[in-house]
Amino acid sequence: MKPTDDRHRRPGSASAESTRGGATDDEAIRALVTRLARPHPSGGAIIERAAILAEGADFTSVMGWIIAHAGKAEAAIATPSRGLHGTRLDGDGADPEPRRFVLPPGQLS
Repeated sequence: MKPTDDRHRRPGSASAESTRGGATDDEAIRALVTRLARPHPSGGAIIERAAILAEGADFTSVMGWIIAHAGKAEAAIATPSRGLHGTRLDGDGADPEPRRFVLPPGQLS
C-alpha cells in the first residue's frame, strides 16, 4: 500500500487517516462539504463536483456521504446544439456526470 503524502493536501481536507473510522469519517466529510458548499435557493446547499475533485479528498467517500444525506444531482440544463452537426459532436447533449449536487436544508447543521 502506498503511504499517504500530505504535503499537497489543503488545510482542512479529509486525509486518508481521517476517513477510515466511522464517526471521524462522517465529521471530516461533513466539514469538507460544509466548507465547499454554497447556499441554494431551495434553502439547502449546493456543491460542485469539480470542487470535490479539486479538493483532493476521497471522491467516492464524499459522494457516498452526499447520497446518504439525501443529496440529489441537480437537473442538467439542456443546451441547444450548435450548427448542423452539433449533436454529432456533443452526443445527445447530456453530461455523463452531474455537475452539482443539492443537499436539503438542515443536512450541514
